[in-house]
Amino acid sequence: MARIFTFRGKTEEEWKGMPVDKYLPYLRSAERRAVRRMGYEYKALCAKADEARKSGSTKTIKTHTREAVILPSWLGLKFGVYNGKEYREFEIKAEHLGHRLGEFSHTTKHVVHSAPGIRATRGSKFLAVK
Repeated sequence: MARIFTFRGKTEEEWKGMPVDKYLPYLRSAERRAVRRMGYEYKALCAKADEARKSGSTKTIKTHTREAVILPSWLGLKFGVYNGKEYREFEIKAEHLGHRLGEFSHTTKHVVHSAPGIRATRGSKFLAVK
């Protein structure tokens, strides 16, 4: 039997048609305040998402607005969120509701240190730089 994902007791289909004012009580207080204080960039991003939804476009919506809270009307859309170097693309799913866009576009990578560099001896690996 396939497992159905629910967020706060509702399925993805129930979230899709929900307006923002009905969605707010399901959010944590910090996210509610962020949505209510919607600035210029956030409003522009919502307008782009609405336009993409109406036109049925599969194009990626690129943005620098990492602090934007993911809304139910964005389900199924592709976003490219800037991480300081490039746009990380991902598709909005029901699991992303209530989170911010920046959580899915990490700004740092995991650093893996390996063997010593060119012309280094095996013993020089343990010497101080200075």
